[in-house]
Amino acid sequence: MINTKHLLKVVPAWMSIVYTVCYAGVAIYPPIREMFMKYSLHASVSLTSDYFGLAYFVSGLVIWNIAAIAGAWLFAFLFNKMK
Repeated sequence: MINTKHLLKVVPAWMSIVYTVCYAGVAIYPPIREMFMKYSLHASVSLTSDYFGLAYFVSGLVIWNIAAIAGAWLFAFLFNKMK
C-alpha cells in the first residue's frame, strides 16, 4: 500500500528541484536544448524560444507540478486498487 499523502508531498519537491535545475541549465547554456533533442531523443529539431523570465519560470513550475502530482496520484490510485 502506497502512502498517497506522503507521495503527493514528495513529488512536487522533486519536480521543483528538477525543473529549477533544467531551467537554470537552459538559461546558462541555451544550446543544451538542441543537444538534448539530438543526443537523447535522436531527433533533429530546432528550438527557437526566447521566453525567459520570472513569470515563465513560475508558470512552468506550476504546470509541471500539477502534471507530476496528477501522474503520481494516478499511479498510487491504480497501485493501491489493483491486487
